[in-house]
Formats: sequence, C-alpha cells, structure tokens
Amino acid sequence: MSSEELMKCLAIYEKDRRLNVWHLALLIAVLRCAYRQRESSVIRVSRSRIMEMSHVSTLPTYHKYFKELQDMGYLRYKPSYHPGYRSDVELLIKP
Repeated sequence: MSSEELMKCLAIYEKDRRLNVWHLALLIAVLRCAYRQRESSVIRVSRSRIMEMSHVSTLPTYHKYFKELQDMGYLRYKPSYHPGYRSDVELLIKP
C-alpha cells in the first residue's frame, strides 16, 4: 500500500458517520500493517498486534468492533486458528 492509497482510505473512513473511535483505531492498525507489508489486498495480521496498535485492551471490544467493520463491508477477516500463522484481512473498500 502506498502513502497515497493510505491517505485515500483515511479520507473514505473520515466521511462515514457510522464509524466510531474503536472502528477507526482498528482500521488504522490494519492500514499500518498493510503499509508495512506493502500490500493493498490481503494483509497478514495477528490479533495481539492489532490490539496493541489500536490500544484495544479487551477481547470483547476487539471482537465486537472487528465484526461490525465486517458487517459494514469494510473488510473480510479470515482467521487462522493455528498459533504459528497469522490471519488474513482483506480491505474491501479501496481508493
């Protein structure tokens, strides 16, 4: 993901009034991973890392808002149930 794509995504998120601070924190953490991995389609993430970067400290909060982002159509989450493998997140709304 380029810095231009990153800024376009942030502009899209900024306009959506349904998103609250927790949604935005999670989205920004995913975008940060995408930027670091130079990926714009499928991003490899770990729940613990996303929680750390977004400052979400409880599992219920993480799951609630991550599910809402999926329901709103912002991302698709493919969990890995293996502790040695990261999960896949696909950004559905792209610039």
